Amino acid sequence: MSKLNNQYGLSMVELLIALAISSFLILGITQVYIDNQRHYIFQQSQSGNLDSGRFAALLLDQYISKAGYRRTPSSLQEMAFPERTASGGCMAFTAGAPITNLSVSEGMGFCIRYQPQVSGELDCQGVASNTSFTQAFPSTLTESDLIVLAFKYEPGASTELQNGRLLCKSLNAATPQFTEQLTGIADMRMDFGVGGTDILSKEVTSYIPQKDWTTNSAGIRSVRYSILLTSRTGQRDSDDSKILTDWLTLATSANKTRLQSGDKKRIYQVVGSTQTVRNLMP
Repeated sequence: MSKLNNQYGLSMVELLIALAISSFLILGITQVYIDNQRHYIFQQSQSGNLDSGRFAALLLDQYISKAGYRRTPSSLQEMAFPERTASGGCMAFTAGAPITNLSVSEGMGFCIRYQPQVSGELDCQGVASNTSFTQAFPSTLTESDLIVLAFKYEPGASTELQNGRLLCKSLNAATPQFTEQLTGIADMRMDFGVGGTDILSKEVTSYIPQKDWTTNSAGIRSVRYSILLTSRTGQRDSDDSKILTDWLTLATSANKTRLQSGDKKRIYQVVGSTQTVRNLMP
């Protein structure tokens, strides 16, 4: 009768050593995955802020550059843009002025007006102008042909900073209502560059905060704005954000409190520009 060979398996010590080594490997791989996931989320949030910033600057710069456009360049500024009383949330337009402030009750923003460049030109809400051109330089354009738009910043609550919005409405609409153009704005600042009362004096002598400008102030020659864009909460590792800290140095006490209480490790980006008003500056 043949003798059976002895069979040996893993000892308890060997099994524990294998489990320990496997645990370290799994922990390392898990940490790499978590770090990559955190980095990906950060990049996605920052990319979203950058895209929103580019769109905001493109939108505002495009429409501010349209303010004061005349289809017939030889027409007088005061004739192309006659005096207009306050309406639709906009302060009054003086004769020749293509830009004015929002009313105090509306908050931060501005209003512009310009002649359409082409027949049926669309405004910020996608509504086509009723003006139709049959010649290159028409001489019969009236106040009713002007496109009048109002832009407004609506802040989000302290717990929902990412819900701050940039709104626009056309005063040419039958029932003008603000519609959202962009969201993700935590805060916004705006100043008006002003000059003399003479419409032909193409010079900015000082800047006035948007909230302080009235129809008794000097005429608006340029618009300077800064926008603080934000992501959702829990997107950064550090407790402090240099972008937010720098922004808070110039923030009002109310906005400072709102932003600090609603921070919760968000990621921020700032975009800004200064745009001169057509025909009012060299």
